Amino acid sequence: MKTESRIFNLVAVFLAIAAVVYGWWTHASTGHVEVIGVVALILSMLLLFMCGFYFAFIARRMEPRPEDREDAEIAEGAGEIGFFSPGSYWPFGLALAAAVAGIGVVFWQVWLLIAGLVAVVLAVCGFVFEYYTGTRRVHGHD
Repeated sequence: MKTESRIFNLVAVFLAIAAVVYGWWTHASTGHVEVIGVVALILSMLLLFMCGFYFAFIARRMEPRPEDREDAEIAEGAGEIGFFSPGSYWPFGLALAAAVAGIGVVFWQVWLLIAGLVAVVLAVCGFVFEYYTGTRRVHGHD
């Protein structure tokens, strides 16, 4: 987790510098600071610092992984990484439901927004419980 923490914190430092440079540059060229861009950079920096702090906090509570140690061998990282879904239609349904809800917001059609949000909740439930029901049900290891 230390590696991830370093990556997030380095990008956050870059965004902090970019926010200062962007603010100075827009002030020098137009006479006023372009606020939206500076705020977007600052909010992105804060989000990355938050993620980096979380990874650093978690890294202190667990043993160093092979990725975090200088003396690690490649073979130490071998083995099962996790379960990866072979294919699913739920992400498409979730994106479609979010698009419907977004169109409801854009045109302020409350009925469309409510229908889209209901569809988002149903698609999230289907996505989360995909392997607990139906033909893809994963049975416990005996």
